[in-house]
Amino acid sequence: MSSRLLGPAEIRSLAAELEIKPRKSLGQNFVVDANTVRRIATAAELVADDVVLEVGPGLGSLTLAMLPEVATVIAVEIDPVLAERLPRTVAVQAPSLADRLLVVADDALRIRTLPAEPTALVANLPYNVAVPVVLHLLAVMPSLQRGLVMVQSEVADRLTATPGSRVYGAPTVKLAWWAAARRAGAVPRTVFWPVPNIDSGLVAFERRTPPRTSASRKAVFAVVDAAFAQRRKTLRAALSGWAGSAAAAEAALVAAGIDPATRGEQLDVAAFARIAESV
Repeated sequence: MSSRLLGPAEIRSLAAELEIKPRKSLGQNFVVDANTVRRIATAAELVADDVVLEVGPGLGSLTLAMLPEVATVIAVEIDPVLAERLPRTVAVQAPSLADRLLVVADDALRIRTLPAEPTALVANLPYNVAVPVVLHLLAVMPSLQRGLVMVQSEVADRLTATPGSRVYGAPTVKLAWWAAARRAGAVPRTVFWPVPNIDSGLVAFERRTPPRTSASRKAVFAVVDAAFAQRRKTLRAALSGWAGSAAAAEAALVAAGIDPATRGEQLDVAAFARIAESV
């Protein structure tokens, strides 16, 4: 079974039919290049029994590329017009695969349950909410084991950075709590409509066990946020508000085996967990 993918003409025709223009407020940039969606579906390494969660399917370009490869695609779409149209698009472009699609008209940042348990997240994520969406879904969907997401190129760099890197920050550490992430390719801006001002990148991740710690995730993330709120400062200074004073921060750092003169960008997620545990 296969599906006919959407090209630039079909996408513009659908948009005209629905009387919609891509909305910046929703981060809408539609992929109009069939080769790109094929490449993403291939890079996601999907298997026949996968239940894929797709956030922001838009007009259905990537959805149609994934349906032949998996058991189910759960498409979460915040725009009610697009959510209503997607099943009809699939029925026309891939009639034999229409029963593999489930559409949820909702905000991905608010969902807690879905009609089926997703095993993989594969999505062209809206630029303005990409990081919060990934972190939220990993937190509330324990069945998610891996993913491939397309995000703004600089966000891809940030999510896959290593300690000591200039772009290493709070999003990097928080994703590392849940998963091991890597860069999985670049996507030029020319494959989108409308054409954005920036290129995109693919980030692949696989879930792993969080660091062993007696501290809660909330407590660890509070340390991370405090450390990177003033990233130019030493941890002794940056964590003074979190700990109650610079002296208390220094004591917590020493107890965790970390030099108080260290900066947050030098620590991995396990080190942040030790700091949270020390108080």
